[in-house]
Amino acid sequence: MDHLNTIERQQEIVRLTQQQGKVSVKELADRFLVSEVTIRSDLAMLDQKKLLVRSRGGAMVNSELSRELSLKEKRSCYSALKQQLGEAAAALVRDGDRVILDSGTTTQQVAASLTGHKDLIVMTNGLNIAMELAQSDEVEVMLTGGLLRKKSMSFYGNIAEKSLRDYNFNKLILGVDGFDLKAGLTTHFEKEASLNRLMCDIASEIIVVTDSSKFDQKAFHVICASSAIHALVTDTGIPDAYAETLTKQGVQLHLIEKT
Repeated sequence: MDHLNTIERQQEIVRLTQQQGKVSVKELADRFLVSEVTIRSDLAMLDQKKLLVRSRGGAMVNSELSRELSLKEKRSCYSALKQQLGEAAAALVRDGDRVILDSGTTTQQVAASLTGHKDLIVMTNGLNIAMELAQSDEVEVMLTGGLLRKKSMSFYGNIAEKSLRDYNFNKLILGVDGFDLKAGLTTHFEKEASLNRLMCDIASEIIVVTDSSKFDQKAFHVICASSAIHALVTDTGIPDAYAETLTKQGVQLHLIEKT
């Protein structure tokens, strides 16, 4: 690994820390064929940038970072699966529907698959989603407005909430950060949870789209109970207990083969 320059080495250190949870100075020095002094310097720099947390003899994953990756990083994860999930969720939308499309990377894939629909009105709090839908002549696009959270390209706040209250929607397509049978559907960002709760209240039908990595995960802010949703689009990695309980609760499951 002596061919890596400083930036490449530091990127690889961050990747390893994310993957393993923690790394040691000695292990990294051996791996990259550099001195422990050099590795300590790397770790100090990465800690300063909040990409990891220094610990005795090494470094640990920055839980804040691993919990909430930026939009760009998220986009590269599970991209083929997310595309399939997006297509499956879009297939549940009928021509003439009035849809709320939540912000996020998976829901952006839903937007990409909606461009063939006719007579759709889609309101979204995702700037990236509005841009995606802007390419379709048959989809009328409405943006909630509000304060822009640049990390996720999503709008939130009073203006966003107020704009939703003036309309009737027959479908909501919602992304989540966590899905737990007891805790329900959750998200990391408080103001987003508030907006998502309102979306759930005003839509006739709630469709959740998420990959199976979100199951058994609990973010801090609750959106709604799992029994409140009407349909779930996910992959075959869903734990059996979830599939059984949700089916008993009357939730329609749409499963994509996880390769």
